[in-house]
Amino acid sequence: MQNIIADKGKKRSPYLDTIAFLALLVTFFGYIGSKMGISNMFSTIMATAYELLVDTVLYIMAIAVLAGAFGKLATEFGLVKLLNKIFSPLMRPLYNLPGVASLGIITTYLSDNPAIISLAKDDEYISYFEEYETPCLCNLGTSFGMGLIVTTFVIGLGYFKEAIVGNLGAVIGSIVSVRIMSHRSRKALGISKATVEKNLSKKDLSDTLIERTEGSFFERFLTAFLEGGKLGVDIGLGIIPGVLVICTIIMILTFGPLDPSIGYQGKAFEGVGLLPKIGEIIAPVSKILFGFERPEAIAFPVTALGAVGAALSLMPNFLQSGIIGPNEVAVFTAMGMCWSGFLSTHVAMLDALGHRKLISKAISSHFIGGVIAGISAHYILVLINFLSKLT
Repeated sequence: MQNIIADKGKKRSPYLDTIAFLALLVTFFGYIGSKMGISNMFSTIMATAYELLVDTVLYIMAIAVLAGAFGKLATEFGLVKLLNKIFSPLMRPLYNLPGVASLGIITTYLSDNPAIISLAKDDEYISYFEEYETPCLCNLGTSFGMGLIVTTFVIGLGYFKEAIVGNLGAVIGSIVSVRIMSHRSRKALGISKATVEKNLSKKDLSDTLIERTEGSFFERFLTAFLEGGKLGVDIGLGIIPGVLVICTIIMILTFGPLDPSIGYQGKAFEGVGLLPKIGEIIAPVSKILFGFERPEAIAFPVTALGAVGAALSLMPNFLQSGIIGPNEVAVFTAMGMCWSGFLSTHVAMLDALGHRKLISKAISSHFIGGVIAGISAHYILVLINFLSKLT
């Protein structure tokens, strides 16, 4: 009898999911369609997705190719090894993690969040960590994922100082995220028998984990450059769904008609202006925390939660529309880099690390870290501008 009841419950659940999906679908398109008109709604969706693909995705892909090529060259010719030596002594005092964790920061900064999983799967690498420290690699890697691409993109828009400030904010946010996660995982998993951290001066771990090609300097340079560029293409292709789907929805929920006197025309980047209304509600808070001048700016951190590539796609239009300025660019850099679309990767990364039960702890810790990153970037930039006025 119990099995029959359980089977009936299992049969009902798909229909409940279907009903919930249809309700969400009807609500979304019904609301947008009632404001814009059905014809204008679909025309705007297609036009916005096309403009994003041609003007933004290809630009980000070009940056990803160049950044990927540089990252592979940095690995091939020992720059990653050098950076690992420099930053290793800082890991224990800052993050309460072994020095080799710095290798995870560098690899994810040069590529993307999941790159740290390949390191964690190496038995020698993971032997440097206590069991409770292993889940922290998820938050650490995510804090720096696509960092080089985000930084290069912002500098390409003409905001060098803001990009540096954003990076500093992301570092502060990463420390907060990892420290909170370390405390929580330590309580959940306990402390295993203490292991003495291996002496890296005797054997540099980066030598065993970083593969190098054979051949002359020119052959190694060309091979690394092309392989890195190919990786950039893969990253660029990988962000297309997030940019076209998530960013199109966000823009429709953010902007209004291009010409309010005429009304909706079915053109790209028109919308119903829902997010600004929500932004106005929390404007006093976002103004104090992040220095946002316009309520529409809240769209970037909301998008960065799921896909940082899609969030970057918002910036050119926001800048052109005067919605954001240098302060918002710095805050966006910090939050975009620190969050790195963690809601879409955290579950899979923690599952790969074998700590699925800590997902809620990791997500909440990283959310706090991203908020702190944005706050830090805002007030660092305020301090820099204040000191520059004095001089």
